[in-house]
Amino acid sequence: MIKKQKSNSRFRAFAQMTAVLLCFISISGFSQVKKNEAKDFTGGKKFDPNATTRILFIFDDSYSMYGNWNTGMKIEIAQKLMSEFLDSLKGTKNLEIALRCYGHQTPFRPTRNCEDSKLEVPFAPVETNAKIVKDRINKLAPTGTTPIAYSLEQCAADFPEKNNVRNVVILITDGIEECGGDPCAVSKALQSKNIFLRPFVIGIGLDVKFADVFGCMGKFYDVSNEANFKNVLKLVMIEALNQTTVQVNLNNITKKPLETDVTMTFYEQKTGKIKYDYVHTLNHRGNPDTLVLDPGLTYKLVVHTVPNVVKENITIEKGKHNTIVLDAPQGMLNIQVNGNSPNKNLNFLVKEKGGKGTLNVQNIGKAEKYIVGKYDVEILTLPRINLKDVEIKQSSTNVLKIPAAGQVLISKGAEGFGSIYLEEGKKLTWVCNLLNGTQNDIIYLQPGKYRSEFRLATQPESEKTIEKKFTIESEKSISLKLF
Repeated sequence: MIKKQKSNSRFRAFAQMTAVLLCFISISGFSQVKKNEAKDFTGGKKFDPNATTRILFIFDDSYSMYGNWNTGMKIEIAQKLMSEFLDSLKGTKNLEIALRCYGHQTPFRPTRNCEDSKLEVPFAPVETNAKIVKDRINKLAPTGTTPIAYSLEQCAADFPEKNNVRNVVILITDGIEECGGDPCAVSKALQSKNIFLRPFVIGIGLDVKFADVFGCMGKFYDVSNEANFKNVLKLVMIEALNQTTVQVNLNNITKKPLETDVTMTFYEQKTGKIKYDYVHTLNHRGNPDTLVLDPGLTYKLVVHTVPNVVKENITIEKGKHNTIVLDAPQGMLNIQVNGNSPNKNLNFLVKEKGGKGTLNVQNIGKAEKYIVGKYDVEILTLPRINLKDVEIKQSSTNVLKIPAAGQVLISKGAEGFGSIYLEEGKKLTWVCNLLNGTQNDIIYLQPGKYRSEFRLATQPESEKTIEKKFTIESEKSISLKLF
């Protein structure tokens, strides 16, 4: 029984969120755009800065809004915060607002009314409508069910014909679709005509997993507390009103914008101040996500790949969608130990070709991304392993393997001074010093032939140097006495 309820819940959630997109698609965009010109308002079309933005708030007033949330009931908290928010909109230029509610006219028992939805306040300038919408919300009494799909289908008629406008829907809900319906087919048909605007869905107490499950529906905001609700409302409004948008294309080796999941920082070019930090992402369609930046600044963009990719003197054209393009092709490097090494905490240095500078300190056995190219690698074994011209290729992992170390337990008998050397034919190469002040050392060494040179601190004659030769094999341990 429990599994069945969860399955139904997921289905209703899908229906609800899909319905949001359906309505938003069906009523969004400039009302006089020709069929072959229809575009996402963040998709490249230049807008008149004097265009009117019309925002329809769809407010959940179903019986579930009586549920407890933080400091009180959901309906009371939502009413309070919406009132404050609507007051803050006064004075906003070129803005009209309207209010549709659902679940407020018919009790949900004994029979659900799946047409319980009404346009309570038609569109008018915000100066006129802010108080009217606020008063209407404050008088609402939750009674009914949650006919989201029906409400969103009906809202298409809420936007009167008008030139030079763009239409936005903000849905505020605490529940999922309870009346069934299949808005997906209609939504897909409308999207195929290139009529697509991202909806804003604010979920009061809804599970954050909806952001992943229904990411294709647009921007979903999970509101976990009252303070977060305020911030989300402000953020949504900023994006809804701002006609200047940006996307960052991180191109791979074939010049396709498919690189992602990397932090990028926008600096003000003149002052060097950090203005924005974002982790780059691709949306449900595989396209770079849309950002809202201040168009009045010139930017320096640093994409924190390894090494960084930088673009300077970026200007944002106001009133249109801007695309910033950087080449950031990436592949991965993973160095592994071939065997069971007793040394579990090995790192290696990845350097610019020619060893000019260290770019990263990476753990053995863990893959990390690098810009496509050739690098020098220094593995912090004893002795060090230096690899030249290690190549990173697009979207592939270069896996390199090194031998497992062996272990030598050195007993010195008393304090003294000495070092370990690698025998390379007729040449001795210093590997490490023996610890002064200890009688025993444990050292992990790569396979090879070695020599130890040691003198007790109590014997200040060079001729008293004790020399021992030994061989290290992978995954094996030996003992060495120097007295």
